Amino acid sequence: MTESLFAPEGGWRVRILDLSGGAEDNIVEEVGGFPDLIHANAFARAYVRDSVERCRVPGASPRDVLSAWFAFGEDAEVLESGENGWRSANELDDFTAHAASEMERDWRALDPRRDQDDEPEE
Repeated sequence: MTESLFAPEGGWRVRILDLSGGAEDNIVEEVGGFPDLIHANAFARAYVRDSVERCRVPGASPRDVLSAWFAFGEDAEVLESGENGWRSANELDDFTAHAASEMERDWRALDPRRDQDDEPEE
């Protein structure tokens, strides 16, 4: 695997992983077409941030939120990014300790598939 800041052919890809084990090889999907690594990293971060928040219930401790996320949540990884890719492990403690804002959770605004959906059909 070559580590590079330059996008692989077709753009960067983010793999979504089902932590509950409900998907084959835990892979839910791969989202491709990110033009740069910053965009792919931001998408992965927001996606996981949203997943953590969906596992949060009122009154839950950070440990409870983390346990729920590992049981029912979804993780994300930027493929072929090596040390330059965002890693959920680096921020899980902060994510579980502090609730996210709507903006921090808005992975849909960063989804390159959204741009494709906005194009008018011919």
